[in-house]
Amino acid sequence: MEEKNHQTEKWRGKAYSFFNHRECEYFPCHLTDNPDEFNCLFCYCPLYMLGEDCGGNYRYVHGIKDCSACLVPHKKENYGYITGKFQEICKSMKK
Repeated sequence: MEEKNHQTEKWRGKAYSFFNHRECEYFPCHLTDNPDEFNCLFCYCPLYMLGEDCGGNYRYVHGIKDCSACLVPHKKENYGYITGKFQEICKSMKK
């Protein structure tokens, strides 16, 4: 899931790429086997608006995108993938 290039690898090991908010009343908001590695940084997934091009594990229920089974924005190693999609998100916003 992660993108690898010189632009996205700079974040590895940096504190800004991971935030775990155990005090949140919804923590964890998705089922996980590893709550210590659950990244809350993208609490509201920025990829949602990309619809079928988000790259996550979603389904449509009564015409509404359901991401309850998706952990893409909550995995520590996917920070580069998420930020690598920002240009695509901006283009989608212009439409």
